[in-house]
Amino acid sequence: MMKLVLAALVSFALAAPVHPVRAQTVMTLDDSLQRLSEILGALHYLRSVCGGSEGNKWRTEMQALIDAEASTADRKTRMVTAFNRGYGGFQQTYRTCTPAAEVAVRRYLSEGAKIAREVTARFAN
Repeated sequence: MMKLVLAALVSFALAAPVHPVRAQTVMTLDDSLQRLSEILGALHYLRSVCGGSEGNKWRTEMQALIDAEASTADRKTRMVTAFNRGYGGFQQTYRTCTPAAEVAVRRYLSEGAKIAREVTARFAN
């Protein structure tokens, strides 16, 4: 029985392509806008908890994003929902600033900047 299992494993290994095709996740513009909206919501909450002096900076950035990119009511709804999800998710977790919250802020700042650069590079006219 073990020989049959080993033979089957060898057969599968030999049948596998030499250069397997890797699945690539290509974010659409809507995916990118929703993720960026979620990040803005998270930053809006986290920066206020961690003593940021930006006030409504991240909410204002979100409004500017909506004004520029919410070409349909459906897109606007998805963006606002993502912002609120980002805000609410951290509101449930952090009541005070912790080292983990500060790490999240740094990561979101980095990811948001990356998404903004990619969207500009891929979709700007």
